[in-house]
Amino acid sequence: MKKLFVALLICPLLLACGTKVKRMDVNDAKEVSGSWNDTDSREVAKAMIEDCLNGAWYAKALKEKGGKDPVVIVGTVRNDSMEHINTNTFIEELQRALINSGKVEFVASKDERGEIREERLEQDEYASEATRKAFGKEVGADYMLSGVLNDIKDQEGKKSVVFYQVNLKLINLETNRILWNGQKQIKKYVSKNAFKL
Repeated sequence: MKKLFVALLICPLLLACGTKVKRMDVNDAKEVSGSWNDTDSREVAKAMIEDCLNGAWYAKALKEKGGKDPVVIVGTVRNDSMEHINTNTFIEELQRALINSGKVEFVASKDERGEIREERLEQDEYASEATRKAFGKEVGADYMLSGVLNDIKDQEGKKSVVFYQVNLKLINLETNRILWNGQKQIKKYVSKNAFKL
């Protein structure tokens, strides 16, 4: 009888320790740790690109280019925070927001251009004359978007406040003039339970 009683006590604990997986919609916001996450990346990119494209530089750029859309590339976004943050996903969010705005033309990144140039070299050797893509016809970017992601963490025991600040700059590639300087901040209050199953 005693063994049965112990087994009944231990059984719920063992079941609680198992891994459970629940699929979620990718747009659902679910905070687990309070760290930078996919929702932060998506929302910050969207807000900053909207602000950028509504900046005074845009109307001037259209006028200078005779009504043609300015050509933009996203450069480096440095992670100067204390967290490991994959800035590549954030850069992709920025690119997507720029492209989907319909207000700018967008050119491939440095890494992507290298792969494309390699493909052109192979086409020179293996593709027919009619389908071969020529060198020297790339579109050069007019502007580069780059920036930095910082954080400040204030922690006492199981409670913390995490502050993120993203700064982005749009730079004229010919003159090095900074045409737009944007900033987006996020602040999170995180409290962790003392006991978890």
